[in-house]
This record gives sequence, C-alpha cells and structure tokens, in this order.
Amino acid sequence: MYPVVPGHEIVGVVTDVGAGVKKFKAGDTVGVGYFVTSCRACECCGKGYENYCSRMVTTCNGVDHEHGGAVTQGGFSDVVVVDEYYVLRVPDGLPLDSAAPLLCAGVTVYSPMVQHGLNSPGKHLGVVGLGGLGHVAVKFGKAFGMRVTVISTSPGKRQEALEHLGADDFLVSRDPEQMASAAGTMDGIIDTVSAWHPITPLFSLMKPMGQIVFVGGPTRPLELPAYAIVPGGKGITGNCVGGIRDCQAMLDFAGEHGRHHRRGGADQDGLRQHGAGASREQRRPLPLRHRRRRQPRLDS
Repeated sequence: MYPVVPGHEIVGVVTDVGAGVKKFKAGDTVGVGYFVTSCRACECCGKGYENYCSRMVTTCNGVDHEHGGAVTQGGFSDVVVVDEYYVLRVPDGLPLDSAAPLLCAGVTVYSPMVQHGLNSPGKHLGVVGLGGLGHVAVKFGKAFGMRVTVISTSPGKRQEALEHLGADDFLVSRDPEQMASAAGTMDGIIDTVSAWHPITPLFSLMKPMGQIVFVGGPTRPLELPAYAIVPGGKGITGNCVGGIRDCQAMLDFAGEHGRHHRRGGADQDGLRQHGAGASREQRRPLPLRHRRRRQPRLDS
C-alpha cells in the first residue's frame, strides 16, 4: 500500500512509558521487529509463535482490521509508539547498528536453527546463499560451535565465506564433483536464496533424517521429486521470522557471543542498517505506551 512509512527493524531508547508498562522504563535500549500485534489467545500465540498468528499485524504496511483497517507505519521515523509486549530488550554489549538487522534477518535463521536442533556443537550445517540471511546464518552456526559449509552458485564468494565469515567449507553448487564430495555429511541446511534454483541436489548433501529449511521466497515453484526425500526420511520446511520469545533469546545470544554482522563490509564483525545510530549517543528516542492489542502509531 502507498503511501507508507517503511521500517521493521527498529532500535532506539525509551523516552516515556504508559502507566501500565512494567517491562521497560525511560532510558532502556530496545528494539521492535517484524510485527507489532497478535491475538495472544490462539494456539500459535500460546506456544510463542506469534509470528504465525492469523491476526498478526506487521510493523509496517500491515492492516489492523480490529481497529478500522488502519495501515501500520514503520520505524523510518523519529518516534514510534508500541505495545510493550512486542518490544525487545537490546543487551548492553550489542551495538544498535548491529542489533537492528537481527530483528528480521537474524531471527529468520536463528529460530529454525534452534527449533530443528541445528545449534549443537559438532553438527554440520549447510547454508545456501550468501546474501544478508546467509551471512547471519554462518555467524550463528559458528557461534553454536557447528561446522558450517556455504553453498553458492558464485565461486567469487569463497573468500568472503571462508576468510571473513569463518565458514569451514565452500561448495559451488554448479560443480557436481564438489557437491558429490560432501554427500551425506550435513545434519541440516538453511536455504536463504530468494531466486529460483534447483534444490534436488541439496538433499543428497544431508544425512538421513536431515532437514532443509527454506527462508527465502522464490516466486517460481521449486521442483522436488519424491525420491529426493523418501530415501533417508529427509524433511523440508519453511520459516518466517520468529516469535517474541525467540527474538529475545536471539538478541541475548548475540550480545553474549558477539556474533553481530554489519552490512557494508565483510571485514566488519557486525549488520549495519541504513539510518541506524552509530553510537549510543546517536540513538533515536522510542517511547512506549501500555496499549494492549491496540495498533501502534507514529507520533508526528
């Protein structure tokens, strides 16, 4: 919808809170991710998967049918008002320009890795694609103590994957010999690619019972013959961001382990979002009000 104020990876400092707010106070460093409300009564919400609630409303360009069908406006603004339930605490050790992209890209890969057991030291993780999501998946995989192999169509990304991000191996997916050399070695794969690509060869890389998780969104249907998954009992699933609990756990983990990645340079250790403050002194204010199931709005 147009016009719209974008921005679904919001970080800042609380300037004010409503009388009913208990989790935060003025001066706290906080963030807001992909969504700003959900029903908080359905099975998904009860299990911590607010991101799959049928009444979930996205932070920007979402339609809140419960409040007149108003369109939500995002974080490319000076001030935003948000229900405290959907606000996340940013750890002291995590720079704001690193925390912001984790609120979408980070939890999109972190959540399925935890859900599917791809967070155990010694396990082998495959990461398909080395864009924004792929970078963060490699970082988290290494922070979990896993062996990480990047799979890409571009040989030119080998140096970035191995030397800058710390991946253990690199495979060119168009090279049959390289792919065959890693057959049956991976416990799971995170596929981050948003363009159409052949996926059948990826299943041969996994061990029996391995799981491949799609977090990209190719517009063309992907081809998947049954023989790729039936032998070995391999599985395929998808993931869209993560619930509030997973988002907070991811931020805490990133703050503790220092696994933040900045867009804008592979030689930097963390993800820089355009417009994000470069220091704590440059943070934008983010006031909170206690507004249960009310549409967040922007103060102008």
